[in-house]
Amino acid sequence: MHFSIPETETRAGDGGAAAYVAYNIHVNGVLHCRVRYSQLLGLHEQLRKEYGANVVPAFPPKKIFTLTPAEVEQRREQLEKYMQAVRQDPTLGGSETFNSFLRKAQQETQQIPTEEVVLEVLLSNGQKVKVTILTSDQTEDVLEAVASKLDLPDDLVGYFSLFLVRETKDGAFSFVRKLQEFELPYVSVTSLHNPEFQIILRKSYWDSAYDDDVMEHHVGLNLLYAQTVSDIEHGWILVNKEQHRQLKSLQEKVSKKEFIRLAQTLKYYGYLKFDPCVTDFPEKGCHVVVSVGNNELNFQVRLPNEQIKEGSFKVTRMRCWRVTSSVPMNNGPSGSSPGKSEVKLELAFEYLMSKDRLQWVTITSPQAIMLSICLQSMVDELMVKKSGGSIRKMFRRRVNGALRRSDSQQAVKSPPLLDSPDASWEPMAKLSSKLTSVSLRGISHSSSANDVGANDFHGNYAFEGIGDEDL
Repeated sequence: MHFSIPETETRAGDGGAAAYVAYNIHVNGVLHCRVRYSQLLGLHEQLRKEYGANVVPAFPPKKIFTLTPAEVEQRREQLEKYMQAVRQDPTLGGSETFNSFLRKAQQETQQIPTEEVVLEVLLSNGQKVKVTILTSDQTEDVLEAVASKLDLPDDLVGYFSLFLVRETKDGAFSFVRKLQEFELPYVSVTSLHNPEFQIILRKSYWDSAYDDDVMEHHVGLNLLYAQTVSDIEHGWILVNKEQHRQLKSLQEKVSKKEFIRLAQTLKYYGYLKFDPCVTDFPEKGCHVVVSVGNNELNFQVRLPNEQIKEGSFKVTRMRCWRVTSSVPMNNGPSGSSPGKSEVKLELAFEYLMSKDRLQWVTITSPQAIMLSICLQSMVDELMVKKSGGSIRKMFRRRVNGALRRSDSQQAVKSPPLLDSPDASWEPMAKLSSKLTSVSLRGISHSSSANDVGANDFHGNYAFEGIGDEDL
């Protein structure tokens, strides 16, 4: 999240209209909420009361006199760093105090009253699940409502998540972000005022070994099967003609488990494919298609000479990463199209290219935050597995949540049979040239490690135990 240039608003009072500064908090470049300094100070004091002054970051001090434009910008930067530091702290960022503050501020900013509504959530096969919720229901409440409507068992709910997506012209989906605990899904999607934005239910784990758990129940099996068919149809999972023939045969026999087993052996199974973007690897300004899965970022890079190369960056070899954003100073007159200014987002990660040699790689993409969330979730999953835990336990049901369950369950419909594979997929499947570290160029602009504070980094706890044989 980041803060844009603050706006001056007026508020009526006993002594007339008083002006105050309101800071816009953006998520993925879209306005999430608008808050005042005093509101953030109140949040800070509440966090200090609950967790202690030694845990909570320092808060920008009050000023007695009216701030100059330079001081306003300095305070904006300080508040942005403060909120990012709180968000990245596992204790503070996951606290109900922090998340409820942002949810309440989101609802107030978007001026959506608390009332009962019907929300449509998509499944991978295009089926729509309609759930009755409150506009003030948080992400976990909505996820539980969808699971209840589908009759998905409680112990499988944690394997799935809600994602905000944007439908593309070819009928596929571009992932905006995984819906977070600090937002209200209904408010998030309706405040965009664009029917292209929708909420979709997908699996939220990376290790295909967990498929076995999901396939134990017929609803989980149907959801996983529908997602696999969709990913194949959209070209996210690569298949050749013989594999396609085998898959279609299994589909005709309604052998869903066998269908998934075969799909698990295919390239890019379980990956999320992102929109084309730009990277500085191996050269500055290269166009790249990034796919995330199997504990790696996969690059399909188009070099300036039009040659396409492919390579992968393992998450266990990323020492740290960060997302940076920049907003143009001239966003038009105050109050015009708030939250719609062009925001440049970058994901940069420091990678162990070879023994004793770390290298920064940057991806410039509107989906940089979603990429960062994927990296963090892969690391979390690796750490849970390393400790002998289970992702079943990663989902905690609300103890006192007022969930309105529907008596009518909705079945997951089977998707139509696979179409013939697109011939354009074949060249990508045959790519064998791997990216090498010979022509690597470092980040030479202002995104070097020395220019960013420690709180801007996501440290990687999976970055350890790398032997020479891995290099």
